[in-house]
Amino acid sequence: MKVKMRSQVAVEEIMATKGKLAHDVEHKDIWIKRDMNLEERKKEKVLRSEAKKKKKKNFYWRVLDMRLKKWYLRKREKFMEEAIN
Repeated sequence: MKVKMRSQVAVEEIMATKGKLAHDVEHKDIWIKRDMNLEERKKEKVLRSEAKKKKKKNFYWRVLDMRLKKWYLRKREKFMEEAIN
């Protein structure tokens, strides 16, 4: 579904708080992304493939704002990952 907002301020507020949806059980399966043109989607795809290649034990890489960012695993996440593997 594509939603068009009237103001940039509204867009920025929604994009800033979109991470809270992951913690809400009812809205867990909802994803919010900004609209991208073909060139931006290709660039994001390349960045995501790079992020998958760089995965390590203590951290992983994510694509945010069209850049790769390093995310460290918390102890609980690390423990769960080791239990699964």
